[in-house]
Amino acid sequence: MILLLSGNEAAARGAWEAGVSLGTGYPGTPSSEILPALHKLGGVRAQWCVNEKVALEVASGASWAGGRVLVTMKHVGLNVASDPLFTLAYTGIRGGVVIAVADDPGMHSSQNEQDSRHYARAAKVPLLEPADSQEARDFTRLAFALSEEFDLPVILRLSTRVSHSRGPVKRLGKVRPRGKMGFVKDPLKYVMIPAYARLRRLSLDRRLARLARRAETLACNRVEEGEQKAIITSGIAYQYCREVNPAAACLKLGLVHPLPERMIRDFCRCHRSVTVVEELDPFLETEIKSLGLKIKGKAESFRAGELNPDRVKNILLGRPDFSPTPRSLPPRPPVLCPGCPHRAVYIVLKKLRLIVTGDIGCYTLGTLSPLNALDTCLCMGAGIGQMEGLRALLPPEQRKKVVAVIGDSTFVHSGITGLIDVVYNGWGGVVIILDNQTTAMTGHQHHPATGRSLEGEPAPRLDLEEICRASGVKRVEVISSYDGSCLEAFLKDSLGRDEPSVLIARAPCVLLFKGSLSTVHQVELDLCRACGRCLECGCPALSRLSDGKVEINPRLCRGCSVCAKLCPFGAIHKRSEK
Repeated sequence: MILLLSGNEAAARGAWEAGVSLGTGYPGTPSSEILPALHKLGGVRAQWCVNEKVALEVASGASWAGGRVLVTMKHVGLNVASDPLFTLAYTGIRGGVVIAVADDPGMHSSQNEQDSRHYARAAKVPLLEPADSQEARDFTRLAFALSEEFDLPVILRLSTRVSHSRGPVKRLGKVRPRGKMGFVKDPLKYVMIPAYARLRRLSLDRRLARLARRAETLACNRVEEGEQKAIITSGIAYQYCREVNPAAACLKLGLVHPLPERMIRDFCRCHRSVTVVEELDPFLETEIKSLGLKIKGKAESFRAGELNPDRVKNILLGRPDFSPTPRSLPPRPPVLCPGCPHRAVYIVLKKLRLIVTGDIGCYTLGTLSPLNALDTCLCMGAGIGQMEGLRALLPPEQRKKVVAVIGDSTFVHSGITGLIDVVYNGWGGVVIILDNQTTAMTGHQHHPATGRSLEGEPAPRLDLEEICRASGVKRVEVISSYDGSCLEAFLKDSLGRDEPSVLIARAPCVLLFKGSLSTVHQVELDLCRACGRCLECGCPALSRLSDGKVEINPRLCRGCSVCAKLCPFGAIHKRSEK
C-alpha cells in the first residue's frame, strides 16, 4: 500500500510505527499538524503542552519511564526548549526521544529565520534531515532507533516545504511493540548535580564519537554517482539540486550531525569540483571546510530566504543571487479576518495614540495599515516584559501611554511570568489579553484555557481572570472584544494608575465559531458620504465603489458592527441574513 502524505503526516506515521507511547508539543507553523496526525492514527496519547520547554520536560519523564516519545515544535520553539535539551543530552534517555523541529526559511509565518542545525552542534545531539515525505517517515523510525542505541535525544529537522508538501510513502510498517514501563533509580544518570554532570559530560563525548563512526555506514547518507562536478547537500535542497542537475554526482546527507567524515573525504577525493548546496546558514560548508577539504559554498546573499530551483542553479553555476518579483502583481499583505474580534480593540488603541507592545499571534497583524496600532513584536510572551521595561525608563508623558497586548494561548505559554514580574517589581501598566478562545494562528488548537484537550475531549479550564488575580493584579475586568466604548473607558481610567491592570477582551474567533454573529450589515448609499472612515478598520468585507462610496460584501460580513460604529453618518446598519 502507498499513501500520499505530507511530511508532517509522514513523520507522525513513522513515530506511530516506531511504537511511540506519547506525543507532546506546542503548535507552531509549519509543525502543527504532526501531533493531530499522530492522534488520528490511534493508540497513542498526544497532548498540547503549555509551551515547548514543558513539552520536552514531559518527554524526558516519559522516556525515563521506558516509553518512546515524539516532541513537536517550530524553530523558535526550540529556543524555548533549549534549556532542558542541553542537559537531556547529558542525562541521556531510556525510551527514544525524537524532537521534530520545523524550520521556516523565508519566514512564511515566523518572526525570524533560524537554522536549527546549530542546536545539534551546540547541544551535542544527532540531527536527521529528511528531503521528502518518504524520508520523513523513514528518518523518524531511524531517529528512535539511534536515540536508544546512543542514549541521546535526536532532532528531526523538517522545513516548510518538506512539512507541507505531499508525496508517496511506501514500505509502511506495523506498530512496534511497546516495552514494559517502569522507572529504575539511577541518580548518576538522571540527577545533574555538578559531580554527576562532569561524568555524564565525558560520556556524552564518547556517545557522540561512537555515533560519528556509525554515520559512515548509515543508509540515510548515500552517494549517487554522476559527473565529475559534484554536489554535497541535504534536506529540501537535495530536491532542487536533482531538478536542476540530475546528472551530477551527489553526496546526499541524511544525518547532518555528526557528519560521516570518511565518506565526505572519499567523495571529495573522487571529484575535481565539489559544491555544497544547503538552505540558510553555511552549516555543512563550515563543517566540511574544517576538515581541510577544498569545496565551494554559496555566496552570502543566498543565506537568507528559501532556496528554489532558480537560486540553486545560480549557486551551481557561480552566478549572483537574484529574487525576481513580478512587478505587475499588486502586494497582498495579510489582514485580520472579517469580523475578527481583535479589530475593534486596535481601533481604540490607535485612537488613543498608545504605545502598544505586542506578541506572537493573529493580533500581530494589528501593526499593518490601516490599523497601525502595534509597535513591538519580539517573541512569545515578550510584550508584557517590554511594557515593563518601557515604563521603567520613559518620561512620564509617554510612560502612561504604554499598554501590552497578548493572546490567550500566548499568555498561558509564557505571559504569566511576565505579569508576575510586573506585579513583583511594582510597575503599573495595562495588559490586554485578547482571548479568542483558541490558538488561532496555527490552526485553532486547544490550550489550557479552552477547556478542551488536543483530542477535543473536556479538560479542566484554566481561569484567566483568577490566574491574573492570583498573580497579584487587583484590577481585572472582562469585556466583549467588540465593545470599544467600554475598552476606551477602562484604558482612560487605568493608564494613569501606578498599579497594574488586566483587561480580558473576550470573543470567539469567527473562523472557529461561525455562528456566533447572526447578522450582516449593509451600506445605505443615499446616506454614504464617501468619507472612508469605515475603511479605517481594515475589514476585507468593505470595498470602495467607483464613486468613492463603500459597499459591504454580504458573503464576507460577520456582523461585528465595527464599521457601523465608525460611520459618522449612520449609513451602515444591520440586515438580517437570508
